[in-house]
Amino acid sequence: MIVTVGCVVTSDLTASGAVAQPVRVRRLTGQEGQKLQQIVRRGGTNSVRYRRAMMLPASAGGNRVPVIAQLVQADEDTVRDVIHRVQRDRSGLPGPSVGGRPSPPAPS
Repeated sequence: MIVTVGCVVTSDLTASGAVAQPVRVRRLTGQEGQKLQQIVRRGGTNSVRYRRAMMLPASAGGNRVPVIAQLVQADEDTVRDVIHRVQRDRSGLPGPSVGGRPSPPAPS
């Protein structure tokens, strides 16, 4: 069942007909919270890492996915994916970016 509220379309039923539970991140530890605050305060050039660091405390604070998506200007599915990754990995905090060109060998 699709419910239209103003200009926002929300779905309150899953494919099997059951009401879906809101997606929320687990309770963050003090150390995780400090790490996320540090990332947000520093800002930096990695906007993906910054936006992910904003999603997690917002979710832990009780905000729902559509609100968080609007806050960080991301797709709702992206927010859900980030939250699920943290739930699954238990250490899925945004870390340094992985990939790209390998570092050059250290001079001898």
